[in-house]
Amino acid sequence: MKNQIAVLVWLFSWAAFAASAQTPPAKADEHSAHHAPGAPRSDAVEGEVRKIDKAAGKITLKHGAIPNLDMTAMTMVFRVTDPAMLDAVKVGDKVRFTAEKIQGAITVTEISALR
Repeated sequence: MKNQIAVLVWLFSWAAFAASAQTPPAKADEHSAHHAPGAPRSDAVEGEVRKIDKAAGKITLKHGAIPNLDMTAMTMVFRVTDPAMLDAVKVGDKVRFTAEKIQGAITVTEISALR
């Protein structure tokens, strides 16, 4: 009887450990949390600045496909995480940027002009 209890305790312990080791995939809102600061971003996309609206904290980009968002190439308006990012680019610049879905809005999290 004691051996059966020990086996059952071991099985339940192992099952609990195995279940906790299987973490669900990160949500898009949490995507950047697993990137080390300064690490190259594999989800960066190239585009061209079409319009900048500093007052609204938005930028219009003509861009290629954005795989991490399952988005095809198009021109669209994005929010930016920090309006100061808009000072680093101007209309007509070719840029490299990353975008993520944050609180339901597609948002540019990083952007830099290609020079």
